Parts: sequence; C-alpha cells; structure tokens
Amino acid sequence: MKLHSEHSPLSILPRRLIAAAAFALCSGQVMAVQPFVVKDIRIEGVQRTEAGTVFSYLPVRVGEAFTDEKGTAAIKALYATGFYKDVRVEAEGDVLVVLVEERPSNAGVDFSGIKEFDKDQLTKALKEIGVGESRIFDRAQVDRAEQELKKQYLSRGLYGMKVTTTVTPIERNRVNVTFAVDEGEVARIKEIRFVGNKAFSDGALRDQIKLRLPGWFTWYTKADQYSKEKLSGDIETLRSYYLNRGYIEMQVESTQVSITPDKKDIYITVNINEGEKYTVSDIKLEGEMFGRNDELASLMELKKGDVFNGEKLNNSTKKISERLGNFGYAFANVNANPELNREKKEVAFTVLVDPGKRVYVRHINVAGNTKTRDEVVRREFRQFEDSWYDGSKIKLSRDRVDRLGYFKDVAIETPEVPNTSDQVNINMSVTEKPTGNIQVGAGFSQTDKLSLSGSIQQQNAFGSGNTIGLDINTSSYSRVIALSQTNPYFTDDGISRTYDLYLRTVRPS
Repeated sequence: MKLHSEHSPLSILPRRLIAAAAFALCSGQVMAVQPFVVKDIRIEGVQRTEAGTVFSYLPVRVGEAFTDEKGTAAIKALYATGFYKDVRVEAEGDVLVVLVEERPSNAGVDFSGIKEFDKDQLTKALKEIGVGESRIFDRAQVDRAEQELKKQYLSRGLYGMKVTTTVTPIERNRVNVTFAVDEGEVARIKEIRFVGNKAFSDGALRDQIKLRLPGWFTWYTKADQYSKEKLSGDIETLRSYYLNRGYIEMQVESTQVSITPDKKDIYITVNINEGEKYTVSDIKLEGEMFGRNDELASLMELKKGDVFNGEKLNNSTKKISERLGNFGYAFANVNANPELNREKKEVAFTVLVDPGKRVYVRHINVAGNTKTRDEVVRREFRQFEDSWYDGSKIKLSRDRVDRLGYFKDVAIETPEVPNTSDQVNINMSVTEKPTGNIQVGAGFSQTDKLSLSGSIQQQNAFGSGNTIGLDINTSSYSRVIALSQTNPYFTDDGISRTYDLYLRTVRPS
C-alpha cells in the first residue's frame, strides 16, 4: 500500500495497489485499505530534519493497526509542517515506510548594490518575514521580500530602482538567495502646486509644509524627496493652518502626484476648498461642573468675537479635562459641538462636559529600578495610594523622580484596574543611568613641585539615594583628605543631613 500527498504527483510504480491508492487519494475518493498491525516504522529521505520530527507527526505507533484514515492524516500532517515538498507512505509487509523529500533551506541571504540601507538591518528585517539563513526556502516569501525591498526604496524617492533576485542551489539541498539592486537616481520634487486657494498664496502654503523644491540644503534634509507619509503629514499641517485662521470648513479635496517617464522629476498638485472665514458668536458650557462653572469657563482660550482658531479650541477642552482630572475625574470627556451660521459666517460652540466617575488610585507600581531602592522613588510621589486621582500630583511626582538625576528615562501610565470603573493603577517605569563622577588633576609649581588631586562622588550610593564623596589633594603646602556623606531624606519631611570627615595639613610658607 502507498499513500501520496495531493500536492505532489507521483510517477506510476510497478505495483497495482500503489497506483490505485495514489489515484484514490488525489481524486478525493474513499478507498478501503486492509488494516494491518505495524511491526516496524522506517523513515527515508531525511537530510537536515530529524527522523524524530517525522515520528512526532505520525498518528500510528509500532504495535498499532494502520488504516487508510491514518495514512491520509499522516500525509496531511507532515505536509503541513512546511518542511517537505513530497510525502509518501508505503507498506512493505508489516513495515511502514515513510518517504519524504525535504524542501531546500536558505544557506544565506546576500545583497549587492545596496547603498541607501544598512545591510544588517535588511537582513534582520527579511528574517522576520521568513527569508533568512537556515529558514526553509519558500519562493512566495522571497517574492514578498523583493516587493518589500522595492517598497522601502520607493519610500525614499528611488522610483527607478530595480532588483534582481537569484536563487542558487548548493550542496546538501540548500540554496543561496541574492538580491542584486540597481538603486538608480533619487526622484526630486520639481513642482508643488495648489489649486483653489484664495486666502493664502502658493508661497505662503509652501512655507507651512515640509516637502520642498530642490534647494541649498535639501541634499542634507532630503525634503525634496517625495514620500506618501510626508505628503499626508503636510496635508494635516495645511488643515491646521487654515483652521487656526478661521476656515472651519476647509478641506483638501484631492492630491495628484505624477512622475516623469525617466522617473527623475515629481509634480504634486493639492486641490483645496477653503470655505468661508468664521468668527465665534458664542461659547457656552453645559454638563456637570460641580459648581465650578466660572472656573472652567475661564480656561477657554477661545472667546466670543474671536476669529475661529482650532488650536485654541483644542487647548481649551484639554485644559478643562485636565482640571477635572485634578479632582479625581481621570476619564472626563470634554467635547465642543459647533453650530454654523453660514449667512453671517459665524460659529457658536456648546462645550459638553462629562466628568464620568470619580476614580482613586489603587496601587503605585515602580519598575526598571534595578539598583535604586523602591523607597527612593516612592518618597518623591505626591500622589498616594487609596486616595482620589489627582492629575497635577501625578505629573509633579513624575517630574520629581526625573529631577533626582538617577534615571535617563521616566515614564508613567495610569491604566484602569480590570473589572472596575472607578480605580486606576499608577505604573512608573524608569531606566537607570550611571550616577558616579570621577575627577583627576595634576599640577606643578616651584613651591609644591608635583601635586596630584582627585575626587570621587557617587550620588546614588548603593541605590540608597545618599551621596558619598571622597576628595584628595597631595600638595606639599596644603594636603587634604575629605570624606562626605549626604542623606537628602534625614527626616520624612525631606530635611537633609551631611557628614564631613576630613584631614587637612597646612605647611606655613
């Protein structure tokens, strides 16, 4: 008996039962196979993979009955591993024989002609998508890698690049994959044109965006190289520019990007619908404000009679939300709804204030302090556990920890406690940095001859937050050995204490 993977046709073998079994599997028909008890299992064709890998996928063991269903399951399981391009199951008497033909593996991935990118980074990136040394060779993945390589070059304005992929078979069923790249020349922006702009000139709009025509410094900034991401960012910049000057209905209707046949020059056209310029006719706050109406209203930067300004409106709603956060309302929502009067070219805003539930801090967690003790960080916190959330105190706590000088990075998050709606945790993560300082000096004079001096200072000694220093001066006129220790939190209130122990010898002149 012989079963064969439907993904790889077999040549007809001089056994009628084998050919019939192979045809039945490929055609999807059910064929009854006389079960037999397996006395032994033999694996053939493995080169790089272990025979144990094949055994682990077989649904039958020595001493068990082999059936047609188990043979089909074995073929499908082995083929699904991706290690084999051909799988056969045969029977020689009571011996089950599994023959496999392994897929080739990548012996190495190399590049030629690459100047724009670092080869090591490309190698790492391709390995993440399955094209790397010791990985199973897959033509589809190699094609995908080639397209991804082209995409990266296009993002840098190299539209004329060409890549040729070569797969070279070598010994032991392995292949070498080589990407030969002809980078070509960088396409430069030849023209940036605006259509529909009346309030502002082309030059004024071009001054707002990052994309540039070729100039003195664009060889360094590469601002004259087009990319979709840069253009998207510039469109948002243009929207903000108009919104901050009263054009609340401004829209960028479309953009056209064309490239010359030689793929060297790019032309960009931005179609704009400016709309009308609006002034603010009224602003009112509605919602739950806990009697702080006047206080919250004073945070509005945008006033009645002003030309509409999107940035001021966003800053105002943000300030109101942050102020509510100082009272424990960590998830306050503040939204401004506009009402346009197109005839008068005026806009009125209703600012809806939804404070949500008042929340309190459950736990304060500190991570990343591999040397510094927890208490050194925690004593800088002004937000406490089991108390109402206060956004200003949390920010102050973060700033105080940062000012210690023990960490090069301090980040803070306030995630909700799972399965609750009124509790948050404060998670602070820090990254340690060296806090020691060494100074060495030497001098020479007719009086003192050669003199040496040096000092060692450790700000965060043994992670305690204490500062220890040692100063030495070997001058024959004035010799000093001084040892100092400062505890910035001698008391819980933050009163510091400093000890100085020194030996000073002064020789009269």
